[in-house]
Amino acid sequence: MNYRHAFHAGNHADVLKHVTVLALLDQMQRKDSPFFVLDTHGGAGRYLLHSEESRKTGEASEGVLKLMDAPRLPEAVERYLKAVQADNEPGTLVTYPGSPLLASRYLREHDRMGVCEVQAEELQTLKSLFAGDSRIQVRGGDGYAGMRAFLPPKAEGKKIGRGVVLIDPPYEDQQAEYPRIVEAVADGLARWPQGMFVIWYPIKQRRTLQPFFRACLKLPVRSALIAELMVHPDDSPLRLNGSGMLLLNAPYQFDQVLAPALASLRAHLANAGGSHKLDWLKAPV
Repeated sequence: MNYRHAFHAGNHADVLKHVTVLALLDQMQRKDSPFFVLDTHGGAGRYLLHSEESRKTGEASEGVLKLMDAPRLPEAVERYLKAVQADNEPGTLVTYPGSPLLASRYLREHDRMGVCEVQAEELQTLKSLFAGDSRIQVRGGDGYAGMRAFLPPKAEGKKIGRGVVLIDPPYEDQQAEYPRIVEAVADGLARWPQGMFVIWYPIKQRRTLQPFFRACLKLPVRSALIAELMVHPDDSPLRLNGSGMLLLNAPYQFDQVLAPALASLRAHLANAGGSHKLDWLKAPV
């Protein structure tokens, strides 16, 4: 595997992904019962925005950095920016927290989290980051195998009924990744049917995603919601025109939480011809 997220930390795809995940966790916190978070492809957990990799692509400047001084942002976007800023000194943005670190800040004493990472260097960074935190277990190896190891989640011998599984693979072989995701989610639902499975996906040409969506709709899920942000027109297979989040077993009316955030992200991050989409592929009953 050659993928390194350090080149892309804080870009428009990270913004969409993290705004969505933190909005879900905010809703999780509103009930007293424990919840579980599983990040199947955790990465390094924290990234330096002035690193050689980040400066080489400059993607953060077209993502999170564009939002830092924007006025009157929706609640979900403001929540995300505060979480990112909390990893930095006031008034600076030197580091960008990855999904595991952002999610860990939402854990209460009785909540739990699992993180998987296959790359040795990133794995050691994650283990150091969460050393001493008994709520968080970091596991090396394939993230899909990690789902089988972590699900159904338990704490002190008792099953945890609520939670989120974030699936964010590198898509080095994009078309081959989708069948693996569907197979892993099918197994995950069999183990933990009440869990929410949240899948980030890249968009180069949206029409190529239809077989993946059809396969996911055959799974035993109560609902399926897509949230997409296109920063370029949907007409080039050679670049990342945008990305999306597929939320399986998404909460009732969660589209109303994301709607103002998506509109704001399009306004601040998209170029001419950009767009956003929020649609129930299967509406909750």
